[in-house]
Amino acid sequence: MKNGFCIPCSFNALKTAMTFAFLLGVAAAQAQSVNKGPEVKVIKAGQQSVAGFTEIDATVEAVMQSTLSSQISGRVISLNVKAGDRVKAGQVLATIDDRETQTGLIRSQAQLNQSDAEMRQLQIVLKRTQELKSQGFVSSAGLDLADAQFKAAQAGRDSASAATAQAKVTQSFSKVTAPYDAWVLETSAQAGDLAMPGRPLMTVYAPQPLRAVMQWPASQKNTVPTLQNLQILLGSESMKPVSMQIMPSADGVSQTIGIKLDLPRAGAAALAAPGQIVRVRIAGSSQAKGLIPSTAILRRGEITAVYVAQDNGFAMKLVRLGADHGSAGVEIWAGLKEGELIAMDAVQAGMKGAHAAR
Repeated sequence: MKNGFCIPCSFNALKTAMTFAFLLGVAAAQAQSVNKGPEVKVIKAGQQSVAGFTEIDATVEAVMQSTLSSQISGRVISLNVKAGDRVKAGQVLATIDDRETQTGLIRSQAQLNQSDAEMRQLQIVLKRTQELKSQGFVSSAGLDLADAQFKAAQAGRDSASAATAQAKVTQSFSKVTAPYDAWVLETSAQAGDLAMPGRPLMTVYAPQPLRAVMQWPASQKNTVPTLQNLQILLGSESMKPVSMQIMPSADGVSQTIGIKLDLPRAGAAALAAPGQIVRVRIAGSSQAKGLIPSTAILRRGEITAVYVAQDNGFAMKLVRLGADHGSAGVEIWAGLKEGELIAMDAVQAGMKGAHAAR
């Protein structure tokens, strides 16, 4: 010890300090190694030339679709089908209480029997009167009266016969049948409901043919695309419409005109169903558009965003998407500036410590 200073103690303190500094360095290196995130490839935002097109929603509907209702009033005894069932032409779909119509048929038949008996009786009278007239026992006036009575009875019998035939037809209305081979789209009643003429019981449709109906601004009627420029997108499948029909008048509320596109009977059209929404792609000239890969897009509910490279990693930016051009990429309408570097993999770019590949 010299002047109160212990050399061994000083050496030990120095050794401790050096050891602590070494451990701090190791810890920092380990922390840097742990915190270093994935290296993510980037792409520069810019314009690319792609085939121009516009897409419009359209609704699939059946060319043959019928809303069925009862032609008589009465309680629904049974509803024999449900939505999604396939039915054959003439198949009984629903039964209506026919007691009232059955009573009417019995009444009409009784009236017919009575009228027929009266006519037969007057026919005998007429024949007898004709014999008596030939023998001079009956005047011409008497014969004319017998003939008139017979003809009136004959007319009454014909009227009763027609009423009976009508009662039989009405009684047959207690069975609601399929008008053609079809699928049941929906039912609007159940057993116990009161059926009335004009009140829907169900809707059926023929599975083929189908068509897609899209709306076009009435103010741009002179720009309606040609059939050759149209393509219908159904999920991952696409098809060309076989014909097109433009409605002559516009809807007074929406100020649009309907365009009906008949779908082919085979191929992807077999996957479509009435009420389904499809996309109609309208081809145009090539245009320059800002495109990025679909893998670069982050979707969270209604939010769409991308990761833009920064000095210290990535920053998330909200974007507005346009049309999907498949392998060419997704159109960006707003949110990016030309020249910005966008992460090609949004999942990796969102990881801690992620940085742009150089």
